[in-house]
Amino acid sequence: MRIGPGFFKAHCHGNDYLVFEEGDGPGLTPELVRRICHRGRGPGADGIVVVEAGRPGAETRLRMFNPDGGEFERSGNGLRIAGVYLRLRGAAPDGWFPVTVGGDRVRLLVSGRRRNGAWDALADMGRVGFPAGPPFIAPGRAGEDGVVVLELPQPAGVEPCRIETVPVSVGNPHAVVFRRTWSRAEADHYGPLIATDAAFPRGTNVQFADLPAGREVRVRIWERGVGRTTASGTSACAAAAAAVKWGLMPPGPAEVLMEGGSVRVEVAEDWSVRLRGPVEEVCSGELAAGFGSRPGRE
Repeated sequence: MRIGPGFFKAHCHGNDYLVFEEGDGPGLTPELVRRICHRGRGPGADGIVVVEAGRPGAETRLRMFNPDGGEFERSGNGLRIAGVYLRLRGAAPDGWFPVTVGGDRVRLLVSGRRRNGAWDALADMGRVGFPAGPPFIAPGRAGEDGVVVLELPQPAGVEPCRIETVPVSVGNPHAVVFRRTWSRAEADHYGPLIATDAAFPRGTNVQFADLPAGREVRVRIWERGVGRTTASGTSACAAAAAAVKWGLMPPGPAEVLMEGGSVRVEVAEDWSVRLRGPVEEVCSGELAAGFGSRPGRE
């Protein structure tokens, strides 16, 4: 896949994405993705969304890439940021419209601007699942209740830590861990261990969720291929869905509070989820001529 030089950048509570269109520019190799996302050697972002070229009037298709260079299934914030881009470009209607990402069809709605100038953007993310086997969970690792128990290494001389995770699929893999409270240091320590554990063959995004207070869930997030992030749309959906699944919260709307800010997640009784939150435009620009062909140090 080749991309054009132009890009659009926006964020949701600090979780930022660059939107490119498929074009006749540089080939989007893993190395180029890493360079573009690098915050010192490129425009910098938590990921890239590419709008594929298509026939006039055809449904929009998107592809998404992490800063480590790998392609992944979907991002709730990336989807909503792409929705704002399409709306600004005049390629999206005022109402709901479908896009395809990772082989799945989702619906987006950019309903207008909020008082602070940010866009109010929604995504119907489809139905969440609670996987107990491949491709997201290794065979035999999930218990009868669907929980995956991990024995995580500790410093020398300290017994391994036993952590119970609730696997959730929002089209991409998640592992939600509930406890009364989590510190940033704990999330930073356990995040990469859980994300790369052999129980999750494709890796996993990790949500360190406090026990819900009413209809509020507070989470810290470690993203697969990214690291600690201030916000994540699919992570917010996974945390809310896991809380409903395990009887910690009833179905319906919930406020998910992340380090960067909050989003609204609605979990229906049929396990379909809707994500709503702000998208703030940052800038538009172009890669310099030859950026993709020059050797770079990562």
